[in-house]
Amino acid sequence: MTATFNHMIIPSKDAQLSARFYVELLEAEMAPSWGVFHNITLPDGVLLQFAAPPIEFVPWHFAFLVDEEHFDRAYALIQSRALEHWADPQRTRAGQINTEHGGRGVYLLDPAGHYLELITRPYI
Repeated sequence: MTATFNHMIIPSKDAQLSARFYVELLEAEMAPSWGVFHNITLPDGVLLQFAAPPIEFVPWHFAFLVDEEHFDRAYALIQSRALEHWADPQRTRAGQINTEHGGRGVYLLDPAGHYLELITRPYI
């Protein structure tokens, strides 16, 4: 069996809030939760587990590849909630999306302060 990505724990100040945010933005599914973990599954079966860590954490960057229709729905959600977003990772092009790499992309922060990127085409 080759290695495949199975799950990751994402530190969050409010695990339940973060899980709901990702479910809505990524059109993911809630999964059974246990202990300190609030869990969701992505369409490919990857489990994302949200938990409040016992220490301060440095924000992480997560990039998700979505199709064009999903991007439209996610961007409409971003706009309807007036979420801050940028066309670039340096946050210099506020309120915009990019059209780099033959697709579209947008950057935003999740409720815990992690940096999210939605793209419609992979970089390589």
